[in-house]
Amino acid sequence: MSQKIRLVVGAALTAAAGLLVGVPAVAQTTLTLSTWLPPSHTLSSTQAEWCTMLEQKVPGKVKCNVLPRGVSAPPGTADAVRNGLADISYTVHGYTPGRFVHTQMAELPFLGDSSEAVSVAFQRMYAKYPAFAEEHKGMKILAVFTHGPGIVFNTKRPIAKADDLSGLKFRVGGGMVNEISKALGMNVTLKPAPESYELLSTGVMDGTLFPAESIESFKIEKVIKHATIFPGGLYNTTFFFVMNQAKYDALPADVKKAVDEMSGEFAARMFGRGWDKVDRRGLAFMQANGVTFTKADAAFVNAVKAKIAPLEDGWAKASEAKGMKDPKKVLAEFRAEIAKLQK
Repeated sequence: MSQKIRLVVGAALTAAAGLLVGVPAVAQTTLTLSTWLPPSHTLSSTQAEWCTMLEQKVPGKVKCNVLPRGVSAPPGTADAVRNGLADISYTVHGYTPGRFVHTQMAELPFLGDSSEAVSVAFQRMYAKYPAFAEEHKGMKILAVFTHGPGIVFNTKRPIAKADDLSGLKFRVGGGMVNEISKALGMNVTLKPAPESYELLSTGVMDGTLFPAESIESFKIEKVIKHATIFPGGLYNTTFFFVMNQAKYDALPADVKKAVDEMSGEFAARMFGRGWDKVDRRGLAFMQANGVTFTKADAAFVNAVKAKIAPLEDGWAKASEAKGMKDPKKVLAEFRAEIAKLQK
């Protein structure tokens, strides 16, 4: 290469470098994810998967950072996200008693046998009726959802009728399940799910109310001896997937659009589908570990329905007092939506 050509090429490269200096680098937003459950739990893995999908949807714009431990105990998670200690997490409505009323609609008994169906129907009601969002002011709700059908587990004896529930001490997670269990005459204590092993293994509690998935997740398969299953579940627990509002507001327009597209029914379906998968695994896992199953017969189901009948009216009155218009109509629509989704 001649001296003249080298000078021309060098000048061109210098000019190009000068132009690049004026081009701003693409800003990357880091989203911190907090979870109070083990990384292997379906909620932790689904949350991480959701964020990874967001990364792929807006390449180079978002980076997910899963924190090594939760920024708060489960009951404080919503406020921790609201206050910016983490950008994204999930928690249980019932862990803060009295704070959420409308959402207890999705915790009533015998709603459905699929977390995905109940979760999607719940999200549709949330999107349609503004009263639900009013209970979550100050937080960016990405989705609401439920776990799978609630089962009664215990360490002592088979439970085949309502009277068998008396005399045992049960852990419950709060919300409507607390009212259901009290109506059935159960001796219950409100404790977060991660405390179950210690409570049961030490004999402080005799049983717990959980979906099938939780037996393996909380490593209580060697402690639990009996499970009673109800058609449609004895109860559900409702959750919300939440993002810090200021973090969301500060996102670039294209990232915000991607978050919106992946919120609502999209995210509710992800969490519900994941839970159905681990519930199936959980049932097989319990069978392999010798847990005895009792399926509630018609007489048992009818006895439960009779005892808890006032709870639905009580919820409707409380919900209406807090701003929901015609709660019973909303509940009927919710049930019809679940039935449609389960077909």
